[in-house]
Amino acid sequence: MSLFSALSASVSGMSAQATNLATISENIANANTTGYKQASTAFQDLVDQISSSSSAYNAGGVGTLVRYNVLEQGSLANTTSSTDLAIQGNGFFLVQGADGNTYLTRAGSFMPDASGDLVNSAGYKLLGYSTASGKTAADGVGALQVANVTGAALTATPSTTGTLTANLDSTAAVDAGNLPGGNTAPVTYTSKSSLVTYDNLGNAVKLDVYFSKTAANTWQVSVYNAADAASGGGFPYSTAALTTQTLNFSAANGGLTSPTTLSLAIPGGQTLNLDISGATQLASSFAVSAATTNGNAPSAVQSVQVSSDGTLSEVYADGTTTAIYDIPLANVPSADNLTSLSGDVYQQSSQSGDIVVGDAGQDGLGSIKSSQLESSTVDLATQLTNMVVAQRSYESNSQAFQVGSTLLSELNNLVK
Repeated sequence: MSLFSALSASVSGMSAQATNLATISENIANANTTGYKQASTAFQDLVDQISSSSSAYNAGGVGTLVRYNVLEQGSLANTTSSTDLAIQGNGFFLVQGADGNTYLTRAGSFMPDASGDLVNSAGYKLLGYSTASGKTAADGVGALQVANVTGAALTATPSTTGTLTANLDSTAAVDAGNLPGGNTAPVTYTSKSSLVTYDNLGNAVKLDVYFSKTAANTWQVSVYNAADAASGGGFPYSTAALTTQTLNFSAANGGLTSPTTLSLAIPGGQTLNLDISGATQLASSFAVSAATTNGNAPSAVQSVQVSSDGTLSEVYADGTTTAIYDIPLANVPSADNLTSLSGDVYQQSSQSGDIVVGDAGQDGLGSIKSSQLESSTVDLATQLTNMVVAQRSYESNSQAFQVGSTLLSELNNLVK
């Protein structure tokens, strides 16, 4: 009977508008929630079976489907914390829940907890690849670790890489006496420089670097530990040279042809790979344009910083920095079909597709913005307008139900 289907259709209409009001209420409640993506209610008609007789028509009603506009970009707001992170563009942070499972989120309000783990306001821990492990995005989700910034103890980093760039005077005379590589006294050399490195305990190890012209376009370089120099400095050193190499330069342009790297074992430290590829032999006085090494003396962690490519570094009190994590981003083929969970996190579903992990700024993923948070995508004015429309629609459906109920009452009175 069509009258009963009218009642059913109006009830489905009221139920649909109740769902619509629920999503509007959720949006309004989360208007200031970091990384929140507004929900929307999609309506779809429900068609009942229609017989060949038009008089037997039955109303089908309406159904709803709630969706979250996950791909919508929220505006970025500045903060004062370097561990507040936002994503400009596509992608999600990978986080770990209390259950140990991995989830996706855009809510980047991370702060160190009591143990140093970076945790957002919903209690989810930020995941990344430890630089010490050598793992990268190519290793997938299984290689991720909780990003931890202890910042409590002094930390010393031994030197492993460095750069020494200098010009050796091509007009200098050939050294005909004892060269520094022999470690005897007296010696002759053309030029000398120095370089500061650090051992495993953070002790400064000063290196003496000697350059001696041995022939046209050929030089000898010898490196010694300055602490082993003779009384008053210089030769002979109490230990042999850390390295002695022959440098070959191009006669055409004065550029270094070989070798381009010096490898030497720092006393009490690690092997230092010193890049000298920028060295030249030109008709100009000896000059050093770059003399740098990594590593640092014992220093407390003062703060952390995150670059746009996801490199999380500790900043020490002496101004040096050390990268400790690579923070990746993740995406899925159909982000709007992710399953939304409490805490502004999303879970992979069969409709969303598999999680793909990559580096920020690569393969269509957005960049990471430090000291910024992504605002909610809710527009209050729009939500209030939608609320009024939903209210009127609910009232209209309730009026239709009342009319149908009245007609049924009239039918019952006719029977009496």
